[in-house]
Amino acid sequence: MAALTLEAVYRALKRGEVAPVYYLTGEAEVLKDELIAAITQSAVDPARRDFNLDTRSAGDLDGEALHALVETPPMLAERRAVVVRGLEQGRANGAVRQVLLRYLGRPSSATVLVLTHGAGEKPHAQVAAAALHVQIDALSPELLRRWLAARAQRLGITFEPDAAEHLITAVGVDLGSLAMEVEKLAATAPAGQPMTVALVSQLVGVRRGETLPDWVDAALRRDTATAVALLDVVLPQPGVTGVRMGIALGTALLGTRVARALADRGSSAREVGDELYRSLRQTRPSGVGLWSEEAKRWARAAAAWSPDELDRALQTLYEADRSLKSTTLSDERAVLASVLLQLGRRRAAA
Repeated sequence: MAALTLEAVYRALKRGEVAPVYYLTGEAEVLKDELIAAITQSAVDPARRDFNLDTRSAGDLDGEALHALVETPPMLAERRAVVVRGLEQGRANGAVRQVLLRYLGRPSSATVLVLTHGAGEKPHAQVAAAALHVQIDALSPELLRRWLAARAQRLGITFEPDAAEHLITAVGVDLGSLAMEVEKLAATAPAGQPMTVALVSQLVGVRRGETLPDWVDAALRRDTATAVALLDVVLPQPGVTGVRMGIALGTALLGTRVARALADRGSSAREVGDELYRSLRQTRPSGVGLWSEEAKRWARAAAAWSPDELDRALQTLYEADRSLKSTTLSDERAVLASVLLQLGRRRAAA
């Protein structure tokens, strides 16, 4: 059975449909935590949750402890919930695996079991087949905006459309970082006032036009002067490192290389952008910004590069990445500036 989407599970919960066993896999840990909260709220009476909700790490369990957890009856309630995190940690423990698989064959009607699997780890095929498997990865741009608006609403703030876009551009699409920034905004924002671009810029400390994507955009346009100047603004920002900037530029150069190949086959700029967007929707890569905007950016940038220039640029960035991973913070700017200057000289030489 194919894994269900996050949206399908939330729709089922709204209908009051709670499965006996959930198996949450994928990269988005924040979304896993939110879904666990939604499942346990639906499964367990809030007034008796202290007695009927257990959360454990798989690495701390043995077979006997797991058996006791899943078979213990609820206290003064119809159901109880058990959350076991990090299922991949218990792989080496044969007794735990045997108890779990035996339980999955005949799960208790009085227990809702939620199993989570760590990001980057291959799901357990037998568990996925026996449980309600939910694959939770990066959100689409549309769902990311909805998630951000819902998160902000729960904390008592609202965003103007441009302000939400700027926050995503400034912070990136990592949900953990976005959640942290929204909490900071809620704690410091003026009461009753919607978040504007100016307020977000002031409170987050990143102004429009001075974000990591703005730096990448300048580099893609071959605007060396602007890109070098932005190094002094972007690199000191919280959470930004030379390696992260190099990865962001490398991803954009790869996307531009694909765009260049599509254009060389005779595709129009619009067709190139549409094809890139479809590819991003299908592959759902992590670390890429709003897909529609990225697709347009790469399609536009393709006209400024030849295939050979892009290949050489990627090689240069690969060498810079190795340097960035072995330099001190003070040297990161020099490495990145050297990359930008080399890209600029190659354009002149061509």
